[in-house]
Amino acid sequence: MQQTFNDLIKQDVKPFLLEHGFVRKGLNFYRSTDALTYIINIQKSSGNTVDRVMFYVNCGIYSPELATIQGKTIQSPPTEVECHFRSRIESIATSMPARFELTEDIDVEIIRQTLRDGLEEVIRFFEQMTNARSIVDYYRTLPALHMSEEGLHLLLQSGAIEEARTYVAALRDKHGEENRWSIFEAKYQAIFDEYGEALGAE
Repeated sequence: MQQTFNDLIKQDVKPFLLEHGFVRKGLNFYRSTDALTYIINIQKSSGNTVDRVMFYVNCGIYSPELATIQGKTIQSPPTEVECHFRSRIESIATSMPARFELTEDIDVEIIRQTLRDGLEEVIRFFEQMTNARSIVDYYRTLPALHMSEEGLHLLLQSGAIEEARTYVAALRDKHGEENRWSIFEAKYQAIFDEYGEALGAE
């Protein structure tokens, strides 16, 4: 089944992603703009056997601007785990399985079409994410603690003071009862202090 997997990557995934501007490095596919690097990573399961090959599709978006805010060295190319947005394909294309599985009795054509459909949805999602602010806004809509500190820095740097305050208020509404909230709130206060702004409306 390993050969079937190799053929799937070589004959289906690679040509499709090359058409959309990606380049291949092993099981990673990259496409870069001035603002972001988009990554699609094919991750083989550690439990694979001769008769069964399972794999996952990881999707990531890396922002040099957010990496700078984090005080990290800009990576080129980054790995999927270094991305500022990370998701499995089924979280973007909700009709996708959590993992793909190749066995002797499976219809590979169905796997090919399903995978292609999922990748098309991922591409459409990527096209909506054009810069660091897109990543921040994505997590703001949840609202998620993940990337919240970087998001506040980005908002305050751009002068979006009220949006930053609203973000913190939404985070407080969602996470304020959690034991860890006081830790995050102290971090947010320090970020606002850094920019000489009040966390609460004056």
